[in-house]
Amino acid sequence: MSLSKTIGFISGINECFNFFQWAKSAMSCVHSRWSNTQDQKLQGELLQLQSSLQCLRDTLPAKYDLIDRAEWRSHERRVAELLPNLKDAVYNVDDFLDEFRWYEQKVALEGNASQSPFMDFFDSVIQGSFNKVNDVIKRLYNISSQLEKMGLHEVPRRFDNSLRPETSSFLNEREIFGRDNELQQVMELLGVPKNGTDARSKRRRKNNDESTSTSRCNQENIPVLPIVGIGGVGKTTMAQHILHDPRVISHFDMIIWICVSDDFDGKRITKEAIQSYSKKESTADHLDSLQHALSEKVRDKTLLIILDDMWDDALRESGRCWKRFCAPFSNVSAQGSIMLVTTRSLEVAHEVKTMEPVRLEGLKDDIFWNFFKICTFGSSDSSDYPELERIGRNIVPKLKGSPLAAKTLGRLLRTSLDIAHWNNILQSELWELRQHNTEILPALRLSYLYLPFHLKRCFSFCALYPKDHLFEKAGLAEIWIAEGFVEPEGSIPILDIGCQYFEELVNRSFFQKVHGNYVIHDLLHDMAQLVSKHECFILKDKDDFEKVPSSVRHLFILPSTNFDCNLLLSLCKHKKLRTLLCHRSLQDKTLACVMDRWCTELQHMRVIVCPYTKELPASIGKLKHLRFFRLQNAG
Repeated sequence: MSLSKTIGFISGINECFNFFQWAKSAMSCVHSRWSNTQDQKLQGELLQLQSSLQCLRDTLPAKYDLIDRAEWRSHERRVAELLPNLKDAVYNVDDFLDEFRWYEQKVALEGNASQSPFMDFFDSVIQGSFNKVNDVIKRLYNISSQLEKMGLHEVPRRFDNSLRPETSSFLNEREIFGRDNELQQVMELLGVPKNGTDARSKRRRKNNDESTSTSRCNQENIPVLPIVGIGGVGKTTMAQHILHDPRVISHFDMIIWICVSDDFDGKRITKEAIQSYSKKESTADHLDSLQHALSEKVRDKTLLIILDDMWDDALRESGRCWKRFCAPFSNVSAQGSIMLVTTRSLEVAHEVKTMEPVRLEGLKDDIFWNFFKICTFGSSDSSDYPELERIGRNIVPKLKGSPLAAKTLGRLLRTSLDIAHWNNILQSELWELRQHNTEILPALRLSYLYLPFHLKRCFSFCALYPKDHLFEKAGLAEIWIAEGFVEPEGSIPILDIGCQYFEELVNRSFFQKVHGNYVIHDLLHDMAQLVSKHECFILKDKDDFEKVPSSVRHLFILPSTNFDCNLLLSLCKHKKLRTLLCHRSLQDKTLACVMDRWCTELQHMRVIVCPYTKELPASIGKLKHLRFFRLQNAG
């Protein structure tokens, strides 16, 4: 059953009926069965249940916001401990409300003649003196109040210095490895002559021109060249080397460096631009005064402006913030002036560019191996450690050419040139390493933090899939919809909205297009597993069954030959499961038995994909939450 064929029906289930009308009709059904005392007690419990469900419904958006804020401070130990509990509690609330909507729909379809839907739901929630809804509310309140006491309700969605240190124009690396072609490409696009003598001659001619008061032609709009790539790939390092290249220094009259980060404040960065060339802080405090001062200083100058680490907030106000910042450079800077922007975001690159962006990918194999050896052994000669070299060669493919990954993992490896230590790191996934020892995943995690919350949910869910999985846009969007990650927007088809979410993640470099399909960069996949390690799990081998977290919601079963029927049936203990993607091939009768037990005991399942199953189990009808079921050759 493909979700695209049943979207209309599913959307109907998600529309809540009026709580009071439902309660009133249910009461009229059971009224004749009770005495006055029992009737009054039931009415009280019913009204309390109605009030509690309404409370949960009203509270849920605020709790999603609290999760979003907590993630910005999850580098703090106590917040990191509470965040998985908050997510688990919110999942429980969502399951409760979803089950209630199912009973609402059943009442609506069967009419007032049937009392069983109401009684079934009532009995499942009220068990003697124990009220499941009240228990969920108490847990949610307890966790939320602890986080709010830590100031989470006031956390701005900004990078603090512990998350994202400010970049500097000073060189961090004396050498730049494996970037000769990209560096030469950027130099040519900047218009920098290959021969430094030509640049110095240009400067002398410029001085002669100025002495005779001959003005040079000014540019109407300053050209913008973006350098784009994922975090840790070397964008800032390249920009620093360009800035310090003698040919660049002699070619431009004025060079301005600004670290933008995630706070594209026009006044702040204009002040920094002034300070970059004047070496003193501007005393003006009005944007208009600052821009006039900047415009006068750059008039008739050949400028190189480097804006390092630009994020999506530069595009707010429909791009007016960006245009406002650029205004002082228009019609005053000399021909040959240019702006160099480094960014992780393809969307930013495409919105600000006047020239095609330069894409930085990982370093090539041989160059990267030499760089890794320098980071690890202190030189490119590792002949004294043949066994460690062998292990290192197996570690390197995990790093996908990332210079930052090589530096940070190299630092971790060289703390102990011991075979056991190196083998432990080889056998671990990067996301499993202690994060205070590594920088690459926290660096990449900044990209995740800056996503809108609805895209965070969609991307972190992708940790469920194995590395190098080929994603198809509409197929993944259907599953996101079934999981409840896609918000309806008026009359727009919900599948179109899900596909739009996918494109937004592509524009932010979370997916890369490969031969018509899409993949997630391995390091980004590690980062996704880091942020969703309590919810998503991949079963690769029989030993993994003991490692499944108790709070798991989404499972992917790889086609291992070590899985037997008993292991697969053991998954029935994970009652909170919502997603099961089983790519294990079993004999038809065995898998049919397993599927029947899953559908009977895993009552919160929303998505099941079993490409090696040909028929539906009879127990499929017991799954109230199921929205997506794909079998072999199913469309």
